[in-house]
Amino acid sequence: MGGIQMKILVTGANGFVGKNLVAALQAVKDGKDKTRGVTIDEIFTFDVDTPIEMLDTFCKEADIVYHLAGVNRPENPEEFMSGNFGFSSVLLDTLKKHRNTCPVMLSSSVQATLSGRFGDSAYGRSKRAGEDLLFAYAKETGAEVFVYRFPNLFGKWCRPNYNSAVATFCHNIANDLPIQVNNAATELELLYIDDLVDEMFDLLVGKENRCIYEDTRAVEDRDGDFCYVPIVHQATLGEIVELLECFKAQPQTLVMPSIPNGSFAKKLYATYLSYLPKEKVSFPLKMNVDARGSFTELLRTIDCGQFSVNVSKPGITKGQHWHHTKWEFFIVVSGKALIQQRKIGTDEVWEFTVSGDKIEAVHMLPGYTHNIINLSDTEDLVTLMWANESFDPSHPDTFFEPVTQ
Repeated sequence: MGGIQMKILVTGANGFVGKNLVAALQAVKDGKDKTRGVTIDEIFTFDVDTPIEMLDTFCKEADIVYHLAGVNRPENPEEFMSGNFGFSSVLLDTLKKHRNTCPVMLSSSVQATLSGRFGDSAYGRSKRAGEDLLFAYAKETGAEVFVYRFPNLFGKWCRPNYNSAVATFCHNIANDLPIQVNNAATELELLYIDDLVDEMFDLLVGKENRCIYEDTRAVEDRDGDFCYVPIVHQATLGEIVELLECFKAQPQTLVMPSIPNGSFAKKLYATYLSYLPKEKVSFPLKMNVDARGSFTELLRTIDCGQFSVNVSKPGITKGQHWHHTKWEFFIVVSGKALIQQRKIGTDEVWEFTVSGDKIEAVHMLPGYTHNIINLSDTEDLVTLMWANESFDPSHPDTFFEPVTQ
């Protein structure tokens, strides 16, 4: 399907998955995202408040359907079947009415396995019925179908206090509301919304991931009847809360925890931030101000040092010290400066003239006393500084010595 213009129908477009998928599809349609390898001509969005007659038009023209509509938290269990099976039947009947055999993706749930703790799930039975209906439709019409059994989902725009513990914890902790953890050791299998959306684009270009199921576990199988997103994370409720409390404390501690690419922590942090109220989006930093200017610590990391910004008044010299093990980068972003360094026990002084007009980084070397001089008579000098370790007052590794005598 990649490389050709297409019209895409998304049901359940106002739900958590639908909002994220439609936003990603729209970015492609508008030409803002050219990385997906597809061209989108039209996006049809359908939800509970869409006039039902629009479904007829959408089903006539659609080149692919992402069927995300469903019921998660009805007032009574009977609504599971009508919401998760009944509308699917209407959708497929409408496609058949127009003899439209375009591919159909179905958002199902791991509960549809009806295995283990899901053996008596009314929600799971309704999702299984929807799956069976879609497989029968494929057999009858020859249409290609993609059935995904999603585990617990998380990410931006997920509704808190509904059916996602992660969304509830993120929202409540970000807004200083209490949370309830019945068993911190409870482990969840978690799928991040951006990984899900990436899989939906892979599906468009024929690179969907297929599987079979062994109880509740997806097992890769290129000939499998089901599809899945291979990137999932396991975390206990206790681990999730511990990470969220760490994220919440960051404006006070300035410590950025370890968030490697692809890690659950990185995805959870992005999710947490999306729930911040306006008054927490901005937070103050402690400026150490004196007659020479100011020094403000910006950020500490677990294993990659700290970042600070230094402001020097006109003509001021700062530094005049050296370190045994610590090293730094000085990066002048505004103004003009002279940086001097001298190896301890020698007389040779190295000089570097730098300015915000041509930004560069200068190493402050271990065993070299160093300074930075504002060469302007009128303008402040602004320098971004990185040190390989966060400052430890019990072991400062900083010794005064002028660079020049």
